[in-house]
Amino acid sequence: MSGSLSPLEAEILAWLSGQAERVIDTACAHVALTPEVAWKMKRHADLGYADFSTLDRRKWALDRELEFNRPGAPDIYRGVRRITRTIDGGLVFDGTGETLDYLLEMRRFDEGAVLSAIPEAVDGPLAEAMGRMIARQHATAPLRPEGGLASLAYTVGSNARLLRQTCEGLDARQVETLVELTELELETQAARLAHRSAIGYARRCHGDLHLGNILLEAGRPVPFDCIEFDDLLSDIDVQYDLAFLLMDLVFRGRGEAAARALSAWLDESARAFRDGLHDGLAALPLMLSVRAAVRAHVAAHSNDPALARAYVEAAINHLSPRPPMLTAVGGLSGSGKTTFARLAAPILGAAPGAVVLRTDEVRKRLARVGPTDPLPPAAYAPEAQALAYSRMLDEAQALLAAGRAVILDATFLDHALQGRAQALAAEAGVPFKGAWMTAPLAVLEARVATRTGDASDATVEVLRGQAERAEPPAGWLPIDATAPLGEQAEIWAWA
Repeated sequence: MSGSLSPLEAEILAWLSGQAERVIDTACAHVALTPEVAWKMKRHADLGYADFSTLDRRKWALDRELEFNRPGAPDIYRGVRRITRTIDGGLVFDGTGETLDYLLEMRRFDEGAVLSAIPEAVDGPLAEAMGRMIARQHATAPLRPEGGLASLAYTVGSNARLLRQTCEGLDARQVETLVELTELELETQAARLAHRSAIGYARRCHGDLHLGNILLEAGRPVPFDCIEFDDLLSDIDVQYDLAFLLMDLVFRGRGEAAARALSAWLDESARAFRDGLHDGLAALPLMLSVRAAVRAHVAAHSNDPALARAYVEAAINHLSPRPPMLTAVGGLSGSGKTTFARLAAPILGAAPGAVVLRTDEVRKRLARVGPTDPLPPAAYAPEAQALAYSRMLDEAQALLAAGRAVILDATFLDHALQGRAQALAAEAGVPFKGAWMTAPLAVLEARVATRTGDASDATVEVLRGQAERAEPPAGWLPIDATAPLGEQAEIWAWA
């Protein structure tokens, strides 16, 4: 067990160890594991960013941890238990003697199923599920207008102080570069962040939403271990909450998953949030950088200077994002437009990559149904189609203005719609390029006939109608949809 322990802390840990398979030390707690139960005890210390030095502070933190985590993981968090002294001087749970400390009782889960242990498990569908789950939680979270900017500014200052204090093994000049760049970007984004706080984007959030705090059970992501000990770390901008997951995925080389999680979060968030959703992405590079800096000082405090240096470098790189561009992927239903777009997304623009806007998803939002709920044919009438394309292009315009690369994923069957996309890029002053997916009609018919669980409602009959009126665009790169798409998407994105 690392770190100095108080005599009482050592006594309780020895007692727990006698009942547990093992005890894990974390930055804030000791966790004793039995085959069925995990008991979490807060460290008896003031850690600088969290004060657990008194019995009352530890009780307060555990009560809040139970309250904050139960909504997302109700069958994991069970209750707060008392540790009391017996008449003969021993220790027991919930006895009649003096209360010495408190523990949080949790159901034991498979540590190997925590996503930090299996980052390769975060495939496209899981990333999609996480992005939408997080957005739904944000939409119902309590408003905290006093948070947001104030909370992010606090963390920027805390990062600077802690990185400077733990700079052994770090490049002091890099640390100072990071501090200076972060403070400048915070000043640039301050008005935007303050406005977001005022209009509903500052809420009580998880606060520590990296892969080490997301469990995969029965194919479903389960967030746990919310921050409970400091409101300045949990009453934050919802986008900053998401940024920890995005930064962690990018850092671990899971860029495709990060880009998909961002697009899913935005699509789901657009159902609950209105003004300012896409404008806020101008602050995402700052938020990603601050999250990387948090991990840098945690790694330094955990005596891993190589990892800390890597996080400092990542934090600096996030503050020099690649410029935005507008791209479009068109073609008949079943031609693999969305697959191609998602493969290209992490290569385009600022981390974690381009936002993919699908007319299929925009249409479902406009109809106020779920992203894969079927719609009647009337939803595809010319007027409805025009509205879906207009909304998609409006959102693309806002994203480009916020510095975010965009991929438009739509059939683009006629030259007028193709021209509107290219005109938008010209108006925004960003580069444009298009891809046109091609495949024999029989191949597309077979794909459409067997497709399930997707936002598209296209049938074989609809596909045949598309084929009769499609106008392939001049200047868009033809993509063979029957060949593997990964290499083709990479070549197109880098071209």
